[in-house]
Amino acid sequence: MWPATVETLQMTAISGIFTVLIGLPLGILLHTSDKGGLTPVRWLNVVLSGIIVNITRSIPFAILMVALIPFAALVVGQALGPIAASVSLTIGTVPFFARLVETALRDVSSGKVDAALVMGSTKMQIIRKVMVPEALPGLVAATTTTIVTLIGYSAMAGLVGGGGLGRLAYNYGFQRYEPTIMLVTLVIILLLVQIVQLLGDWLARRVDHR
Repeated sequence: MWPATVETLQMTAISGIFTVLIGLPLGILLHTSDKGGLTPVRWLNVVLSGIIVNITRSIPFAILMVALIPFAALVVGQALGPIAASVSLTIGTVPFFARLVETALRDVSSGKVDAALVMGSTKMQIIRKVMVPEALPGLVAATTTTIVTLIGYSAMAGLVGGGGLGRLAYNYGFQRYEPTIMLVTLVIILLLVQIVQLLGDWLARRVDHR
């Protein structure tokens, strides 16, 4: 049980870090390149939003993960295990997180952005010093939601060789029909989700200075 829990935490941590590192700038780019954004670029927004993000989000994660097994093997040198699963988890959740980032940035008052433009701020300064700080509570909430989603996805990853609590529940709880293991695994996953949600809600309140 403990090694499986560690593998789940490992998958969630690795994919969570890379999801934020990739998804945050992607979400900012989605917002700024859209109509009415800081730097509207129609073709770029169509490619990013309409093709890359929407198509990736529309693929069920279980199918996406199986399809990405060869790519994961190419990137990390192994097709199975928590490290390999982290590749698919990252690719599967980046578009989801990017959309949440875009939504959080849309909630920033346009008046504050206009005021920064009038004062001569560059567009990069507006993004770094106005939009991101003002959207910080929403960004923290988006990160929390994404990590909770990753915990659920990591359980599905266990069914196709990703390891973790999902594999434990399937191999022992389902195939060997040991309901106690299935129940304990479920409780651990629920506890992880609750802990992440509580920490995320607390941090969102801390950074909200409105």
